[in-house]
Amino acid sequence: MKETKVKQSDLDTWADILISHSLGGLDSTDRVMIKGERICWPLMETLERKVIEAGAIPDIYLVPPNNERGRVWSAAMGKFGKPEQLKAAPSWHLERYESMTKYIEILGAEDPSAYSGLDGVQAAALAAADRDYANIRLAKPWVLTLYPTPGFAQMEGMDLQEYTDFIVQASTIDPKPLKEAEQRLAPLMESGKEIEIITEHPDGRELRCTMDLTHSHPVMSFGLRNFPDGEVFTSPNASSVQGEIFIDLPVHYSGVDIQGIYLKLESGRIVEYHAEQGHEQLTAIVETDDGSHRLGEVALGMNSGMDRVLKHPLFVEKVGGTLHIAIGQSYEDCYVDDPSTPESKKLLEELAQKGILNRSAQHVDIVCDFRPGGAGRSVKIDGKALVVKDGIWIPA
Repeated sequence: MKETKVKQSDLDTWADILISHSLGGLDSTDRVMIKGERICWPLMETLERKVIEAGAIPDIYLVPPNNERGRVWSAAMGKFGKPEQLKAAPSWHLERYESMTKYIEILGAEDPSAYSGLDGVQAAALAAADRDYANIRLAKPWVLTLYPTPGFAQMEGMDLQEYTDFIVQASTIDPKPLKEAEQRLAPLMESGKEIEIITEHPDGRELRCTMDLTHSHPVMSFGLRNFPDGEVFTSPNASSVQGEIFIDLPVHYSGVDIQGIYLKLESGRIVEYHAEQGHEQLTAIVETDDGSHRLGEVALGMNSGMDRVLKHPLFVEKVGGTLHIAIGQSYEDCYVDDPSTPESKKLLEELAQKGILNRSAQHVDIVCDFRPGGAGRSVKIDGKALVVKDGIWIPA
């Protein structure tokens, strides 16, 4: 297998951005989980050294190659485990997550197909078993990034060096200028009560989908959670989503490509769905639990420098001039500033009981292209149109 070659100077820059910008720096009180597959080791090793130099404690979590994103169980448990085995995660796993103060996850697989092949029930069981651990990390400072691997280059249909150059360039650029572009858009989403999304189905039908934004606020994303980055996102009232939408850009999920997604929603619930490619995988996602029949996010891609569409969600959803929605879990920080306070927890529970905040083991982003040639036609907030100019969304 070919080896990914990234210069140490680029690894140092990359790690410095993740630690200083994304996590806001480290001190001696921090215990930082650094999670990824062995094939991502060059970046993991650099991060480990930087954490130690900052006086903090690194916790290196090496992920087996048949485990997607280091879930509590691998694909083997999904395929062969019994329900009682899935519920028997060792206590140290929970303790490990609870003991960390900050979290860095390096995406990148040796063989993306190693965790594919699960049926809907198996995939749902793995997602459900991992939800509690995902909630723990989401409540702490965290960031995701992606290391270029031969398996991922092959998935994207790109030469390894070309793919590596693209990923490294995007991951070593100062993310702060993204904030300036997002600050022009966020106020409109903050004051907005409803977003209207018009897309075109391949059969020529114009589809309309609306979502209530009254209860949530937007979050500007400029390298604090994902890197590379570039989006303004929020969680709509999960029970308010109404209408139809067509999603045209491909996304890679659990080793399978999904593309050409049609959804019909009534009172927030997905009542019809279809994918031109990867329909079985889409079915596994939607049928995971009750919450996976609803949406948990709507967001606008704001990275004008990311002009090449990749299949991986970390990249495709950031492309300037795209819009993405997420099937499943809402983001708690779209409703409250600090989800960890007693007051916030009480409010979040009330919103969940009302069906405004969505709970699910899934959170799968799917992306529509509003640039020329894409299926997207228009986006309006309270009747005010947004347009794509110079690779970013702005009020018309």
